[in-house]
Amino acid sequence: MNYMELDTPALLIDKDQVLDNIRFMQAYADKYKVNLRPHTKTHKMVDLAKMQVEAGAQGITVAKVGEAEVMAEGGITDIFIANEIVGEAKLDRIRALNRRINIAFGIDSIEQVKAIERVFEGEEKQAQVLIEIEVGENRSGIIEEEDFISLIESIKTCKNVKLKGIFSHEGHSYGAKDLDELLEIFNAAQIRTLRFADLARELGVEVGVVSIGATPPSVHNLPIMDGITEIRPGTYILMDASQGNALGTYDRCAASILATVISRPTAERVIIDVGAKGITMQTRNKGICTTKGLGYIKHHDIYIDSVFDEHGIIYDREFREKIQIGDKVEIIPNHICPVCNLYDKAYLISDGKVVGELKVSARGRLT
Repeated sequence: MNYMELDTPALLIDKDQVLDNIRFMQAYADKYKVNLRPHTKTHKMVDLAKMQVEAGAQGITVAKVGEAEVMAEGGITDIFIANEIVGEAKLDRIRALNRRINIAFGIDSIEQVKAIERVFEGEEKQAQVLIEIEVGENRSGIIEEEDFISLIESIKTCKNVKLKGIFSHEGHSYGAKDLDELLEIFNAAQIRTLRFADLARELGVEVGVVSIGATPPSVHNLPIMDGITEIRPGTYILMDASQGNALGTYDRCAASILATVISRPTAERVIIDVGAKGITMQTRNKGICTTKGLGYIKHHDIYIDSVFDEHGIIYDREFREKIQIGDKVEIIPNHICPVCNLYDKAYLISDGKVVGELKVSARGRLT
């Protein structure tokens, strides 16, 4: 069927553009001889994760244990949870995964190490952990070297915990004011991550993986330093309005939301049938990824002005005069990652036709 015949709201994915985005990032990783471990929290779809692995990715990254369980059930056998895992209930689930796939996860505290050592007691296979390093995002991760040293020393006393590597996330790169600042942020994050990897080695601990990851430096082909072994970008596979703004084009945006015009109540107001529950209210308010409005309307060069739960509001007299009740529009969301989590399935589109459906397999897996 023609995709314009779909009921709305609907999550659309351009098959050809997705494949091109996958090839682009794999080529970037291959150029710098690093492993690509894409962050699948962007799409939460086993089918897309498999496409990334088949194209050459080392494995995948997820944010939650529940996502890892879904991906493992779908046949992905090498998974990293790029998050601090706290609580015996979650560690029990990781222990079960560890018996059948290659699973690793993040830590940044001695308290976590003690809990992991206890939960994995009696297991044939050690828990595989990576220490997160804070590199400027002001989120989780080790900040002070003395805390890192204490954490390393704690791991060295464990028989059930193995340090696999170091990881960081230069998420603040989304706010870079220009490409020069983006490069500065990226280089600083790499240098700091490499410093902690060297410090671990000085303490007598092998560090096999030195992992970094965010989409903005990657889609701009910024150079990766020697010593980095892995990158974990996520958004690149689908892209969104914020990444399109950073690139200066929306041509590489593979995901959109199909919506229907349901009301034209004034000479300039248009209402569509998707709101906060289908496109979110997220914006980016600084730097190269700065967004306008609450979603970009393709082919019309306008933006959604405001949203209610189930309504999108557009104020544009010229658009209102062109559009009719029942007409459909495509929206490029500001931030695709939370948007995918709002849909049960996505429609795969090629040459204007629906060529498949993709289940959003890990939707709602927040634990």
